[in-house]
Amino acid sequence: MNMTPSGFASPLVIDVRSPSEFATGHVRGSVNVPLDRFADDIVKAVPSKSTPVILCCASGGRSGMACSFMQRMGYQQVSNGGSAGAVSMQCGLPIDRL
Repeated sequence: MNMTPSGFASPLVIDVRSPSEFATGHVRGSVNVPLDRFADDIVKAVPSKSTPVILCCASGGRSGMACSFMQRMGYQQVSNGGSAGAVSMQCGLPIDRL
C-alpha cells in the first residue's frame, strides 16, 4: 500500500464498472471489481477490512451500492467517491486508458 507524504496509507481505488467501461478510462492504479462479480471478488481484492477504500463508477450509483455492501461486510474505511473523473481529481491521479 502506498503512503501519503503525511504518513497515512493512501486509499485503494476500486472501480466497479464493467471491464469494457474500465478500459475506456480509469483512475491510475485503480482495481476493476465489476459490480456483477463484486460479492465474490471483493474479499480477494481487499482482504483486510481496515484497508482504506474509495469506490467509483460512472456516476456514483453502482459504487454507492458497493460501498453499502462493504460496510455491511464490516469494512471500516470505505467511501463512495462517485465518478472515476471525480476520484481522479480528488486524489490527483490521471485517467489511464487500456
